[in-house]
Amino acid sequence: MPREHIILACSECKRRNYTFFHNKATGKLSLKKYCRFCRRHTLHKQTK
Repeated sequence: MPREHIILACSECKRRNYTFFHNKATGKLSLKKYCRFCRRHTLHKQTK
């Protein structure tokens, strides 16, 4: 499977904080990660 470069953006402030390589076959990625701009753990969703 080819791997795709994705970016995770904070769902509250919309800043792009994390980058990953992810399989194209799987669905959209969303993780609870620390946002340094919000200064707390928030849900981060996959963006392009």
